[in-house]
Amino acid sequence: MFLGEIFGPDLLIVVIVVAVLVFGGAAIPKLARNLGSAKTEFEKGLKAGKNGTDATNASDESAAKASETKPEADK
Repeated sequence: MFLGEIFGPDLLIVVIVVAVLVFGGAAIPKLARNLGSAKTEFEKGLKAGKNGTDATNASDESAAKASETKPEADK
């Protein structure tokens, strides 16, 4: 129960308040998005490593597929 006492809801509130003060309210969603995409790339790399393929090739292929499906903006 020692960890439960250290990492309680009051500490979570303090950490959130400090993060908002340090990064600003507008930057928090951007940071969360970047963390989510980093997590996804990390999981792709783990999956590619288990399959024995090169992780950089797998991420390059997924980036190429994403750019092909993305419509270009009107100029």
